[in-house]
Amino acid sequence: MHVVNTDSIPGEEIEETLGIARGNTVEARNVGRDITQSIRNLTGGELKAYSELLTKAREEALDRMVTDAESMGADAVVNVRLESSEISSGGSEVLAYGTAVRLA
Repeated sequence: MHVVNTDSIPGEEIEETLGIARGNTVEARNVGRDITQSIRNLTGGELKAYSELLTKAREEALDRMVTDAESMGADAVVNVRLESSEISSGGSEVLAYGTAVRLA
């Protein structure tokens, strides 16, 4: 499965547009992680636990988007975008979406 953030794939021709493929996940912080990251926030530097949490969430959202595209019979997803938003205090959604296509 090709997954790109451009509107085409070099060397490939799009035969059919199948619709929007999407995948999302909602991840929540935990109390232990919040305490350690609050201390890190005071001293400066990367908040690695949060970076890891967001990386995991992005991968999960992308995997779910690919699964959605496969269910439509797609060979690729073009124009892929990622968005995030706060759902509640301590919980964020990551959404991956793009156009599912069948290649020639």
